[in-house]
Amino acid sequence: MDEALTDSNYLILLALLRPQHGYAIMKEVSALTEGNFEIGPASMYTILKKLTKSGYITLEESTDRKKIYQITDSGKEVLRKDVRRRKLFYQFGERLLSDAGGEG
Repeated sequence: MDEALTDSNYLILLALLRPQHGYAIMKEVSALTEGNFEIGPASMYTILKKLTKSGYITLEESTDRKKIYQITDSGKEVLRKDVRRRKLFYQFGERLLSDAGGEG
């Protein structure tokens, strides 16, 4: 199995299904998680560099000098794989908790 995405990488790639600049990405991650997960600027820009280096996102300079990031086809594919992986983990957890008499 391919290397799994961290939660931060996963959420940033989800946010970049629509091209955005850094501050908008942070706001989008917070909105996607209903405020339950936030990424600070230092962490986010470090992750953006890594995602760019691995070819999952690209960086474009816009006319107003903002850096606009967008997901690549490779990034979408790794995101699809990670969604499937997370779905399986969720299903395993639900089943095991149900079998153990926990509430699911």
